[in-house]
Amino acid sequence: MSLADDLRAAPLPAAAIRALGGAEGVWIAGGAVRDAALGRDITDLDLAVAGDPGPVAKALGRELGEHAFELSAEFRTWRVVAGGCGWQVDVTALRGDSIEADLAARDFTVGAVAVPLADGEAIDPTGGLVDLERGVLRAVGPGSFDEDPLRLLRAARLAADLSLEIDPGTIALAHRSAARAADPAGERQLAELRRLLGGPAPLRGLELLDELRLTTVVLPELEGTKGVEQGPNHHLDVHGHTLEVLAHTLEIEADLARFVGPERAAETAAFLADPLADEMDRATALRFGALLHDIAKPQTRQEKDGFVGFKGHDVEGAATIGEIMGRLRASRRLTRYLQALTLHHLVLGFMVREAPLPPRRVHDYLRGTEPVTVDVTLLTVADRLSARGAGPIAAPEMVQAHLDLAREMVGAALDWLREGPPRPLLRGDEIAAELGIEGPEIGQKLAELEAAQYAGEITDRAGALGMLRG
Repeated sequence: MSLADDLRAAPLPAAAIRALGGAEGVWIAGGAVRDAALGRDITDLDLAVAGDPGPVAKALGRELGEHAFELSAEFRTWRVVAGGCGWQVDVTALRGDSIEADLAARDFTVGAVAVPLADGEAIDPTGGLVDLERGVLRAVGPGSFDEDPLRLLRAARLAADLSLEIDPGTIALAHRSAARAADPAGERQLAELRRLLGGPAPLRGLELLDELRLTTVVLPELEGTKGVEQGPNHHLDVHGHTLEVLAHTLEIEADLARFVGPERAAETAAFLADPLADEMDRATALRFGALLHDIAKPQTRQEKDGFVGFKGHDVEGAATIGEIMGRLRASRRLTRYLQALTLHHLVLGFMVREAPLPPRRVHDYLRGTEPVTVDVTLLTVADRLSARGAGPIAAPEMVQAHLDLAREMVGAALDWLREGPPRPLLRGDEIAAELGIEGPEIGQKLAELEAAQYAGEITDRAGALGMLRG
């Protein structure tokens, strides 16, 4: 069978054929053709239509039992989505007066290939299938990045995801247009960064951002970590350390049983797969957090008597993340999540020398770091594994002590998430009446009782009253 026949036999294209019959003037284009050529499953479908895309989208929606809606009147695009199945179909009017003109207006040759829905072989005017065989990502034309500067970020992301080398001529075009990489709306930039960091090769993607001279434009704060030397606990500068933390974060994701224990691995994996915000699951957001956790070290670096420190880089980092996420038009939830990771990423390290922790200290950690306790604990593991200098915290026994404590805290945090905090033994109004207090003092007493209850120091109402009176 040919590429075209293989593609039309896949479930989504086959559904489109059933919905539209032998309709002329409809082509499968872009990523679906590319993925079919690579032997990948097709979960998204782009249809290019000569004429009005609305009726085509509605017919497809009826066939699939899903709702079709207009995505963009300006670009004459409709969409059909099946959220529970993880696929979507975009139906777009041709750009130009022919499918060849439409393909010539696309970004990269590997996506500028179309297959007629009804019958016929692949249409490949720019040599995209040959580029795929060669493992090359090449811009369709010299004006590709000028037409849409978001394609600069997309070049890094696609090359990383598809294991392609970027064509030298395309690299030169990217260098010429790199200063425009921050022109697209912040949310569009964030979407590309999300897909890059959440993809199969985020470290390669970040490397390509550097190679295309985009980091300094889109994430200048990350660029600013280059060359910032650290103290004896670290063997790399801040930028190198950051990338190593991300690498260890990926290692933890891939081998949860090793880091959280076999009995907790499935539960942790399910937790990380939960949607968080801005179309990210917690695992992808944690990768983002690994990239940004030390972002304020350059402006907080101090050196005195040969000692290098970064006092306050956690607090300053949260402020810097607010600025970055504001620029990228991120949601408040994602912003606060990333800020919380940065604010709390040092806490567990300071507790290692106290191990084994008494229950009250475990409670302090759970309350102090919620709602990111599991996430930030995993981040501290990646952070500690990335500090391989000659300083005391890099000693093998200290690293192992941190990993042991982190495993314990992940288990406690998962229990806390599943069961919730102890059910209060006394209400706030009862405490107020008993002690004759009001306002914030009531909250403080409730917190004290909760900590004592978590530690098993009190187990009933009488014990709680006794503690208050004592």
